[in-house]
Amino acid sequence: MKKTSPQRQLGLITVISLVAGGMIGSGIFTLPAALAQFGGISLLGWVIAAIGATSLAAMMGKLSKVIPEQGGSYAYTKRAFGKFPAFLVAWGFWLSVWSTNSAISLSFAGYFSVFFPKLQGQPWFTTSIALLVIWGLSILNSLSIRGSGNLQVVTTLLKVIPILIIAIGGVFVFDINHFIPLNISGVSSIQAITTASVLCFFAFMGIEAGTIPAENIKNPEKNISKGTLIGVGLVVFLYLFSSISLFGILPPSEVAQSTAPFTDAANQLFGKNTGFFIAIGACISTLGALNVWILVQGQISNSMARDGLLPKSLAFINKHGSPSTGIILSSTVITVLLFFNSSKGFGDLYSFMVLLTSATSLLFYIAAASSFLKFSIKSELGFKPSFINISLSLTGLSFGIWILLGSGAEALIWGGIGVLLGIPIYLFNRKK
Repeated sequence: MKKTSPQRQLGLITVISLVAGGMIGSGIFTLPAALAQFGGISLLGWVIAAIGATSLAAMMGKLSKVIPEQGGSYAYTKRAFGKFPAFLVAWGFWLSVWSTNSAISLSFAGYFSVFFPKLQGQPWFTTSIALLVIWGLSILNSLSIRGSGNLQVVTTLLKVIPILIIAIGGVFVFDINHFIPLNISGVSSIQAITTASVLCFFAFMGIEAGTIPAENIKNPEKNISKGTLIGVGLVVFLYLFSSISLFGILPPSEVAQSTAPFTDAANQLFGKNTGFFIAIGACISTLGALNVWILVQGQISNSMARDGLLPKSLAFINKHGSPSTGIILSSTVITVLLFFNSSKGFGDLYSFMVLLTSATSLLFYIAAASSFLKFSIKSELGFKPSFINISLSLTGLSFGIWILLGSGAEALIWGGIGVLLGIPIYLFNRKK
């Protein structure tokens, strides 16, 4: 009987948990308030974002079967276009992971502060809690890949419970009048749907979480593809069901003014103070999502270092099979980001981190679609220029570009600067 490598410790259930857990973070709890300004038409943003995310998940699943290497889209881009484009993709994604983890840790701290009302809103308290959870999970992922995977399975199961409670409860008090008129934003329906789709896609970021730690996954050729599609499917169902129910419970005008719409919905459904249970669910949700991204931040830098694109020290794998050097370095940068911006209010700081994430992450998805398109057109790696493959790649590519442009000029400028800053690092390491 063939033995599993000690590094390959993660099975199908854990892959599903990595994908679903990576996506179900703070977004599902906070985005409804941002979407409510558009009214019921914002639900089309969920549908469009879901179609795009499913297309990207299907492509990444197919690519992982023939390129079951650590790094996800970085590995695919390297095979398709070479090291320099792959470096830009991975560098931009690595930057986005730093800001993603900063935002998620802040979200955890925000929900956690609900239980300490006298300290709620205090910058020092928010930053301290954010740093505590960042470093706690960094230590866990550095010492035990399996322990991290087990935590992910548990948190993924627990985080969906409060969302499902609201979603199911909303069926019994659903008010269709909350969806009339459909568009209350004052802008055109096309603009409302585009902006809503950009916001919704932020909640789907994480579809690649199962492809990046490929070398830690058992039977990656099958488990990554299957786990990614199942994980995305579960999340799409949960997002749509819960969002429709939430808007059926509370009118959009009320959701738009809420800092915790699911908590407010729980209070209306079950009485005052029941919202504390939703806050617990939000803490579990953000903890699970952050656990995924802490692992990813080490894996992506490890892949780049092994190819000579980053310092060799980042290629180190410790005795536990963990890329601990990359994890520690990334968490140190996140610590600096949080400290330098700790004077901002919670909302401004969270928005800054989300903006930085949006500006630097989409290249990762566009590159995956471009790689799939190239392999299909040129009949490489067993792919054929079939109608399904071409349609799938063009759908994912068009969606990625549309979302990128819809992010706005400020996001594009931040993203461009961030990516350009990586070029000197690439040239320096290539000369060495």
